[in-house]
Amino acid sequence: MSRIAIISDIHGNLTALEAVLKDIEKRDVDQIFCLGDLVGKGPRGSECIKLVRKHCDKVIRGNWDVFIREETDNEILKWTQSQLTDDDFNYLATLPFYIEFELNSKLIRCFHASPRSVFERIAPEYHPIEKCLSLFENSKETESLHSKRTPDIVFYGDIHLTLLRSYEIGILCNVGSIGLDIVDATYVIVDGSHGTNSINFVRVPYDREAELRAARELGMAGYEHYYKEIMYDLFMKTE
Repeated sequence: MSRIAIISDIHGNLTALEAVLKDIEKRDVDQIFCLGDLVGKGPRGSECIKLVRKHCDKVIRGNWDVFIREETDNEILKWTQSQLTDDDFNYLATLPFYIEFELNSKLIRCFHASPRSVFERIAPEYHPIEKCLSLFENSKETESLHSKRTPDIVFYGDIHLTLLRSYEIGILCNVGSIGLDIVDATYVIVDGSHGTNSINFVRVPYDREAELRAARELGMAGYEHYYKEIMYDLFMKTE
């Protein structure tokens, strides 16, 4: 295992996920890890779960993978739930909290949002450095054989914004989002094949109109909001 693709925040966007998996196939990747939020916001969560289960070697849970399993009176969430099968719900319930591995003697830890909770959102652009450095902390959620070690590299998702920052304690990387990144579907390749660990962002264009067309054909509840999220980058370009 020396080249790992790390994807996150698919959010039921099947068109984007298919484009990314096709791109990964060309890049001589050994394994694919997914950092959660397979479902929610987008219309085809069940199809995304099927592809993730087929192609990803390790998958962890995100906040949407948790609360999509809860009872709700929200009509949009109820519609999203109606698109999932019992097997989908059971699979989401089995997802672990984090992934941890060593590559070239560096301890690498992956989680969805923070080492403490899938619901704790930390964005370096808005939070103080102390909050960002807490992403390297150990917690009861990340107990393992390495639990007394501080990770050298941390990968996470949740905020849908790519970033790569180097601190004295280690390297922090947000891998962006497959389904709701504001530019293109985005993921990371960690390459340890040359004795050091390089981190490379990959952006993959996809057919947003086709994704929205599929949402309309399904009669998606909350389509207008999904349209704004998917087309956000195009709005920004015209302003």
